Amino acid sequence: MEILLIGAVACMTALILSAWLMTFARWFPIKGIDEKFLVDYKTMIRAHIDYALMALFNLAFYGSGVELPVFACWCVAIGGFTNPSVFVVAAFDPDFWNKQIWRVLTAISFIITTIGFVAVGVTFVQHAL
Repeated sequence: MEILLIGAVACMTALILSAWLMTFARWFPIKGIDEKFLVDYKTMIRAHIDYALMALFNLAFYGSGVELPVFACWCVAIGGFTNPSVFVVAAFDPDFWNKQIWRVLTAISFIITTIGFVAVGVTFVQHAL
């Protein structure tokens, strides 16, 4: 279950880095670079919020006191980091949503996350009964 802590720390690190990136992009814009570098600021904000939520999920699941399946923990940790990372890539690539490779990787990330969250949910329900 310790992988959930590693996943939380990874998400928290990305959360802080994205905050600094967005702050510097707004406070110290560099003509010719920032317009082409961070092309979708709103999507970057989505990533930032998603990193925070996923870090909280990782920590909550770890701290729940319920022994969770290791496979589910790995899925939550991996999916919890890759899902927001999809938004980061989309924030830098204006044609992101039209590229087949990103659609496939996004679907894989969502599937991994879904498997993890469903397994954790089932474990919580079994523990409660």
